[in-house]
Amino acid sequence: MKKFVSVLCSVCLILFLADAGLSLLDDSLTLGLGLHVFSVVRALAFLVFIPVALATYVMIGVTPMVPKRWFLPIVFFAPAAFFGLLLFAIYHFDLAPQAAWFISLAEVLLGLWILYRAQGKLTVRWPLVPEAQLGNKVFGWVNLLGFLFGNVFVLAPAVLVYLAFCAILAVDHLTQGFLKLQSDGLVARAKTYVRDDGKTILLMPMMHMAEPDFYAQVTKSFPPHSAILLEGVSDNEHLMEYKLDYSRVATSLGLCSQKEEFTPSADGNVEVRRADVDVDVFSKPTLEMLNLVARLYSNGLDPVVLKQLSQKSKDPNLQEEIMTDILVKRNEHLLGEIQSELRRSNLIVVPWGAAHMPGISAEIEKEGFHLTRTQEFKILNFRTVADALASKKE
Repeated sequence: MKKFVSVLCSVCLILFLADAGLSLLDDSLTLGLGLHVFSVVRALAFLVFIPVALATYVMIGVTPMVPKRWFLPIVFFAPAAFFGLLLFAIYHFDLAPQAAWFISLAEVLLGLWILYRAQGKLTVRWPLVPEAQLGNKVFGWVNLLGFLFGNVFVLAPAVLVYLAFCAILAVDHLTQGFLKLQSDGLVARAKTYVRDDGKTILLMPMMHMAEPDFYAQVTKSFPPHSAILLEGVSDNEHLMEYKLDYSRVATSLGLCSQKEEFTPSADGNVEVRRADVDVDVFSKPTLEMLNLVARLYSNGLDPVVLKQLSQKSKDPNLQEEIMTDILVKRNEHLLGEIQSELRRSNLIVVPWGAAHMPGISAEIEKEGFHLTRTQEFKILNFRTVADALASKKE
């Protein structure tokens, strides 16, 4: 038993060191030269390390022989690094490569420190973890029960709470407070901005799929004597083979689509007009991706379409090009429409997608508008979605 544990711990340590060395080398080349020479080898080494690390972790619970002071840090290093990098990337995504390099360096230093402690000096001599470094007790109920209790009642809940915490922070930060994730659902925060001359702009973050009540409440909230600038990309040249229709997905989730439920109409007190672009301003790669996504929404999961999406997504410049078309160009056009509307209207309502709100709010604040009021609307309840998915399984 002692020999088996010694071999298992030694293999775990040597694979940890191999993963650490390859990670540091790969991150250094990526950060310094933009090369990804060792990415595949690094991934393979990590895949080999995972089952050995899991086996070592199980042995920690089974027998007190395994030195916990060394192998708990080894087993938990990758998950802890992932969770730490996840939180860091929410606020400093552009510095993620630098953070990954420091994590790899820490992994190397940790591995070398454990090797030094196990060997008594910094050398490689098999087994890396001698039997003399192991405990003498083969089994202990306190060890096993503590292991089970820690995993079930401490570790698992802590991971779930942490992931929920990161999700809440990410939604709030990435939308600059226009969306709020709660324990029971997702909330939209409509923000009213006023300028010193009395001109007012209401930014209403919208979602393509939501509870029916959300669209009804949003429509009722529009103040009288306002100009409503609607989103909705047109296709005058018929460049889209398929139309983006969220009805099918919305129905499967127990929700309604914005296109069906949100139809504000003009009357004596409200003026409604479209303030979006035509798809002819989008680049060809963006149109191709939109057509593929629209096919998925219309026809369901198609292996051929998924393969095409996967192939096109490998283009390193595609994401930036799509974001420029979908967000930047449309925001620029909308801002022009807002400036034009301000010449004849005192109150403008902008019910556009939540992703557009941070950019629009930043620009109108530059024009002297300041936030005066925030109003919340429930977009969806998680229970509604859960019930819809459960009914489908039945």
